[in-house]
Amino acid sequence: MNTEQVLEEFRGAGALREGHFILASGLHSPMFLQKNLVFQYPDRTERLCKALAQMIQERFGKPDVIVSPAVGAIIPGYETARHLGVPAIYVEREDGAFRLRRAFRIEPGAKVAVIEDVISTGGSFREAVEAVKAAGGNVLCGACIVDRSGGKAEIGAPLIALATIEVPTYPADALPPELAALPAEEPGSKRLKA
Repeated sequence: MNTEQVLEEFRGAGALREGHFILASGLHSPMFLQKNLVFQYPDRTERLCKALAQMIQERFGKPDVIVSPAVGAIIPGYETARHLGVPAIYVEREDGAFRLRRAFRIEPGAKVAVIEDVISTGGSFREAVEAVKAAGGNVLCGACIVDRSGGKAEIGAPLIALATIEVPTYPADALPPELAALPAEEPGSKRLKA
């Protein structure tokens, strides 16, 4: 599956949005990939995650377990694990840091692929990789559906992506005039208060 085919899945689900968006990182962007609109469709999710599973296996061999950061990457993590025939677990925040909870554990030295959905800076990825290492896992790779950084994100492990695109991002105090003229939306869920 190539970048255009991946983006076509997003377009087909109405998940490729243009405007003025505040990302989970706090950066502003003229494009937002509303991945949950894709993941609501099992057929689209299966196509994407089957291709991601094949890519992981071809480049790194079969992992022992898939780990995803909660909540957004649980669905693609599970579906990728299903195609690899391995367990899917996830890390979630506890006292501000990713940890294994809910009786999940990683066997010491287990080969782990960390799965994300869409990344911009790789921040959540890095945190998840650190949590896996702290739990005794050997991180083979990080894998995502879309890398918005154009391949620049550093995650603390080799990174593979089904689609790599470069979407500009800006700090709030350095917006181009055409972006600043649009009302900002914050469609992600990371900074929502419970």
